[in-house]
Amino acid sequence: MEKIQILGLDGCRAGWLVVILEPESGELKASLATDWSALAAERGRAAMLAVDMPIGLADRGARGCDVAARRLLPRGRKSSVFPAPRRYMLDCGSWAEAQDEGRRRESCGLSKQSWNILPKIREVDAALGPADQDRVREAHPELIFHHLNGWAPLPGKRSAEGREARLGLLAASGLKGVAPLLDRFPRAQVQPDDVIDAAACALAAGRMLRGEAVRLPEDPLRDARGLRMEIWY
Repeated sequence: MEKIQILGLDGCRAGWLVVILEPESGELKASLATDWSALAAERGRAAMLAVDMPIGLADRGARGCDVAARRLLPRGRKSSVFPAPRRYMLDCGSWAEAQDEGRRRESCGLSKQSWNILPKIREVDAALGPADQDRVREAHPELIFHHLNGWAPLPGKRSAEGREARLGLLAASGLKGVAPLLDRFPRAQVQPDDVIDAAACALAAGRMLRGEAVRLPEDPLRDARGLRMEIWY
């Protein structure tokens, strides 16, 4: 019988960075997938999977989970929660088109950061249905880390100080094998913060499995496809 695994995922330059936690042994591994469909085997073995990517998209207005997440984060880190695109923006072929469509429909734009991850949002949206959210859930690493840090501000995640602080928080929470994974892949494919963020998602997935994680909001709305618009930490 194959071992049950807990997965944390983060988007990266090469596709998806996966941190795999085996609950019984505590062993950590990392792998790389070019697209969501290439993760089929890992998803099939996962008891829980947490991904740093929006799941569930509003037709109009901001998602309540994004608003709640920014409210919790300290000043200076609130911008790490990118506003999720509206569902109609998935069909746009350029950032300019998404901006124009948003302004025409509801006088809103779309950040460049959100546009840059739109292809991955499309992948996840096409692959998941409401029933999949029993074990595939959206998480946000900065919520996870600041919760572990008692909501005190942390240095930027791309700084050496920020990386060390986050590795320390993961180790104190039981994930001690993250640092050796930072150089597992070429930097042109995976950045150190991708690994750290995916590890944080794996930690959160374990908390979800044990019933210890927090969901924002407590009673989430569903989008037009029936997907819950929620963030876990």
